[in-house]
Amino acid sequence: MAGDMLQRIDDVIEAYEVIDEPPKELQAIVEMAAFVARVPLATVNVITSTEQHQVATIGFPSSICRREDSMCALSLTLGGQVVVPDASSDPRFSANPFVDGRLGEVRFYAAQPLISPDDVAVGTLCVFDTEPRELDETQKLALSALAGRIVDILELSRRTRALDDSLRRMADLRDELVRSNEHLAAFAGQVSHDLRNPLSTVAMSLYLLQEEFVDEDRPADLVAVERALRGTKRMQALIEDLLAFARVGGTLRRTQVDLRAEVDAMLADLARVLAGAHVEVGELPTVSGDRTQLRAVLQNLVANAAKFRLDGRPAEITISARRDGEGWRVEVSDRGRGIAEADVERVFEPLVRLDEAADGSGIGLATCRRVMQAHGGRIGLDPREGGGTTAWVWLPDA
Repeated sequence: MAGDMLQRIDDVIEAYEVIDEPPKELQAIVEMAAFVARVPLATVNVITSTEQHQVATIGFPSSICRREDSMCALSLTLGGQVVVPDASSDPRFSANPFVDGRLGEVRFYAAQPLISPDDVAVGTLCVFDTEPRELDETQKLALSALAGRIVDILELSRRTRALDDSLRRMADLRDELVRSNEHLAAFAGQVSHDLRNPLSTVAMSLYLLQEEFVDEDRPADLVAVERALRGTKRMQALIEDLLAFARVGGTLRRTQVDLRAEVDAMLADLARVLAGAHVEVGELPTVSGDRTQLRAVLQNLVANAAKFRLDGRPAEITISARRDGEGWRVEVSDRGRGIAEADVERVFEPLVRLDEAADGSGIGLATCRRVMQAHGGRIGLDPREGGGTTAWVWLPDA
């Protein structure tokens, strides 16, 4: 047999890990094979490039032999199912050490190859006896079916190990992500603290200058100071948004959250932002989640709906919810400017601002997405029929 093929056989057998840890289900298959063939001896043989390993047996203890001594290694070269009523009178097997008395005195012998899904013969299901006998067609078909189940077991074991490895890697990545988020939050908190102090000093100095220029009636200088003050306010808001973005999605304090109560409280907090707006609130469910973070998400979506209204028209906002699969879909719909399809995903990236003239840092929707991912949910934007946008979040059941 060519060296490349032998190496391929060894690779498949190694992937199955059947020699060192044979699946316990193989023993039941071997016992069934012996019962079907009505023989006292049966085995599952795994045949590498150099050896035959009996990984499950009935009627005798398992052992290892050289590939060149194996009857089943020879039968694999013949192809398909091999049934020999009396091996001592069959010229293909009569000189084999398992037949001529050196290693055994096999007479009846039948082997069904074990073929992997990628067409590699890794061994056999073998039944035999020290007395000559025959197999009928039903017995032959049964052995073929049992051999197929052996391959199924080997494949299932291999895939289960691969899945376990993937789950372990995912758990390691999750733990690393948690650690990374903790470090990021700590870093963001420290940076935020370090930036706040000098920024507060700058703002205080600017306020003093503002008062001085008002008293001295210096309008040109006053305009410059007020511009600088607006810049410090934007910087303070950006620092707060960056800190929030770093902190969300870590440890969730899950409780039962009455979304209607949270929305009512949130609308009160946004009274100034929503001045003149028409807000309609439908039936809202109680969900499982972090109360503070979910309220922040809804507040951000409602504030955006008010911010991006059509010029000269009051905002029209509808807050509603409905069952969607195994969770709740909560929607905040408006009749505002809408959003281009090309920008629907981009707006969830940090620091992306579609309207540079609008207030904000461009971090709000990115923070909302992190909150929803931490809850196992989703968030998105859809065009609203008749104009406007529907911002939605989907929260899975607890």
